[in-house]
Amino acid sequence: MTIREKKMIDSLRRKGMGYGAISTLLQINYSTVKSHCRRHPVETSGQEAEQHTANRFCRNCGSVVKQTPGKKEKSFCSDVCRNMWWSAHPDQVHKKAYYDYTCLCCGVPFKAYGNKNRKYCCHECYIKARFGKEGDAPAQQT
Repeated sequence: MTIREKKMIDSLRRKGMGYGAISTLLQINYSTVKSHCRRHPVETSGQEAEQHTANRFCRNCGSVVKQTPGKKEKSFCSDVCRNMWWSAHPDQVHKKAYYDYTCLCCGVPFKAYGNKNRKYCCHECYIKARFGKEGDAPAQQT
């Protein structure tokens, strides 16, 4: 890769173009463009730099949460704070994996979260279906 191509890559990156667009425009291999950009990061404008280093406050304890550029934005300072906050705010959890079933043992309709293969409404129904009714002796094998 020539010095001219390297300068063109840097210029296009400053304008916000992605690796694929740059490689197509300059007819350079995608991996080559990506490697160059990672080895030689370009300076961004002051506003973009501020956005990457902007801090948030922990939703639980209020301490500063430092953000990592290029990563998902953090809302909590630690796993402990995250677990405490979600335990205290179960109403804000958006659970989507509810399933409607009918128990194979007693026939009662029930709703369960997170297990799409569930067959019984409770452990007692499972035991009845698996081993027979309560008080019956298990079947003898001969």
